[in-house]
Amino acid sequence: MGGFFGVASKEDCVFDLFYGTDYHSHLGTKRAGMAVYDKEFGFDKAIHNIENAPFRTKFCSESTSMKGHLGIGCISDYEPQPIFVRSRHGSFAITTVGKINNADYILDEIIGKDCHFFELHGGEINPTELIAAIINQKENLIEGIRYAQNVIEGSVSMLLLTPVGIFCARDKLGRTPIVIGEKADGYCASFESFAFLNLGYHKYKELGAGEIVVMTPEGINPLVSPGKKMKVCAFLWTYYGYPSSSYEGKDVEAVRYNCGKLLARRDNVQPDIVSGIPDSGIAHAIGYANESGIPYARPFVKYTPTWPRSFMPPHQTKRNLIAKMKLIPVHELINGKKLLLIDDSIVRGTQLRETTEFLYEQGAKEVHIRVGCPPLIFGCKYLSFSRSTSEMELITRRVIAKLEGKAPDRKTLKEYVDPEGEKYQQMIEMIREELHFTSLRYHRIDDMIEAIGIPAENICTYCWSGNE
Repeated sequence: MGGFFGVASKEDCVFDLFYGTDYHSHLGTKRAGMAVYDKEFGFDKAIHNIENAPFRTKFCSESTSMKGHLGIGCISDYEPQPIFVRSRHGSFAITTVGKINNADYILDEIIGKDCHFFELHGGEINPTELIAAIINQKENLIEGIRYAQNVIEGSVSMLLLTPVGIFCARDKLGRTPIVIGEKADGYCASFESFAFLNLGYHKYKELGAGEIVVMTPEGINPLVSPGKKMKVCAFLWTYYGYPSSSYEGKDVEAVRYNCGKLLARRDNVQPDIVSGIPDSGIAHAIGYANESGIPYARPFVKYTPTWPRSFMPPHQTKRNLIAKMKLIPVHELINGKKLLLIDDSIVRGTQLRETTEFLYEQGAKEVHIRVGCPPLIFGCKYLSFSRSTSEMELITRRVIAKLEGKAPDRKTLKEYVDPEGEKYQQMIEMIREELHFTSLRYHRIDDMIEAIGIPAENICTYCWSGNE
């Protein structure tokens, strides 16, 4: 995944830019960058690898050496950003969040063979540079941004830094957020709504789907009005959004609490305690515990001071070991107990199986697993948070292939979506057996939509339902 932050200030913007970008560290683990513009000195940019160190430790010097009244920053799991571009529209810096599924078509049919790309990532063209090239096909930046929004299959939200201001453009269907903050000396644009609160900003507005504005120290100038159709990603609330964030007026922590509450209403087990897998499963577990009346407790704690999330060796067996090493048991709350644990999601299932075996080793009598979202059956087509995971790595896909005796087609996969269906129940039981759980239940799509609290037609549930 990734997140970004931008500032347009009457004063120097670098302090706010540095800390606002840092507040997006939960969204990326690989690369980070900042770019600023100063009327006297022009553009300045820095990008660092943050795989084994926090953002703020890698940008200490830039936090004092950079100067400017306009700036953008980002943290990403993938390509280095922001990039600096010299184009027919003048010089600008750009950072993006999204995914491009039709890059080959764009290169062959839109960009053509006369364009040279310099920002490579993993031997491939940097998607952000490709987006900049698309923008450059049109006569002005506004037309170019709209063109990029329309021709990209997938999604793209962006901040584009120019000498006259920062262009802020939300994805055409609003899959990812951009929220504008305001204070006396300027404005900011942020992926996460909480990122500017401690910097003295208050919420000015959240951009609508496809909306484009230009942000200057003096104000927010609308350029393109929001569209009527929205498909905001539900995973914002259930997994990768920060607990104190809010999207479309719905707080992440409150939605996760509601998810846990609705899970409890459909359940009938009687464990001794309820606990959340740290960290994103905790709010689900509190909601479940309060609704069910079963005590909430922490049978293990997560040790993180010397284990940054991004520190992961290349081999799966070592990753499993490190995931296990992060959890420190509280023996009295485990030994002889019936435990119910809630996690935000199950992708491969390997880490949760390791956690379950760890609890059995510590004397747990039973380990019941509840999941804060429905089964992930379809790989995401619209955002890059699951780009590194092929669909056949999903535990649901492996199990369905076993049940069907072959790799399933799309029609077959849809048969496993209905929580009332026999095939769904067979899939859940096989996952339970493979991962050694006492029992297993997933959140239902209809309950998840109820927990979020916005109209179903405005929420993307593709990775669970397969519906476009």
